[in-house]
Amino acid sequence: MIVISRSPIARIIAGLFVAILVTGVLREVRSLSSSAPDFPCNEQSGGEVEIAISQGQTGSAIAKALAAKKVVKSSESFFRQAVADFRATRISPGIHRVNVGLCARQALDQLLDPKRIVGLISISEGMWVSEVLPQMHAAGFLKADIQEAIANSKKPRGFKEIEGLLFPAQYSFAQGTSAQSAIGSMLSRAEKAMKDSGFYATKEKFTPQQLLVIASLIQAEGKEKDFAQISQVIRNRLKIGMPLQFDSTVHFVKKSRGTIFLSTQSTLISSPYNTYRRYGLPPGPINNPGQAAMRAAVTPQAGDWLYFITVAPSDTRFTSDVNQFSKWKIEYKKNLRAGKFRSSE
Repeated sequence: MIVISRSPIARIIAGLFVAILVTGVLREVRSLSSSAPDFPCNEQSGGEVEIAISQGQTGSAIAKALAAKKVVKSSESFFRQAVADFRATRISPGIHRVNVGLCARQALDQLLDPKRIVGLISISEGMWVSEVLPQMHAAGFLKADIQEAIANSKKPRGFKEIEGLLFPAQYSFAQGTSAQSAIGSMLSRAEKAMKDSGFYATKEKFTPQQLLVIASLIQAEGKEKDFAQISQVIRNRLKIGMPLQFDSTVHFVKKSRGTIFLSTQSTLISSPYNTYRRYGLPPGPINNPGQAAMRAAVTPQAGDWLYFITVAPSDTRFTSDVNQFSKWKIEYKKNLRAGKFRSSE
């Protein structure tokens, strides 16, 4: 317990104590500054070395590792740079290829460059599990270990499949990390994102699993600016028993990317994921959605829309009138034939 005295003598003593303390801190900072030699930033750097950074490694430990391999001139120079630059908190664990002979700022820039991370696994919003696994194999994980990790993965309660649970982010794991641990990290990130988005706090009739399915549909069907409206269209169609009829669900079945036009024959594919033939939500997510799509799944924008169509790149329109939708569809086909969608890729 700290007792504060009101006597004048006590205040004088306290003032002297503070002055001595501040003086000591200033001397320590000046000492650190003067004893932190740094390479010039304008000089050409040398060859590359590998720096291993583990999960939760401290800034001082990273600084010592850089200095030991002569990436920076002194550990103090990098530590001082890391403390002053908030970006240092974004350094990913893993093996980083960096040049030697860098100034502290350049060293930090290189540690933040994802292209310099060995075995980087980059999961984009809307990516399928089938597109993530080859990246894991390329990063050094054995295919058998990956499949075993998926089979034995501890999914959140109520979730049956791993599709939708590999949270979109950049991952780089230290040497020796097991496939089980790597998959577990992705699942943990997804579960946290779902909790943060309100999956487990909403009063809606949808389960967290169903909300993740909705989030994956939202992710696949539009841009972020349209997410909340697409979320409402899904609810409106489900409410009146109207089939969703989303092209993205058929693309998921066919594993086809980059195809805008969907043939009539494709809509007849026999699959529980084909929302042209099946009513209601698909049995599981059709991709790994990001945080924005998750939030939209819980917080739709109020409206009576039943139809939406991207008439041209960045021009998605919503309506409750089927006649208006038909007119926009003619405009869409005209733009498709004119090659406007190809030019936006």
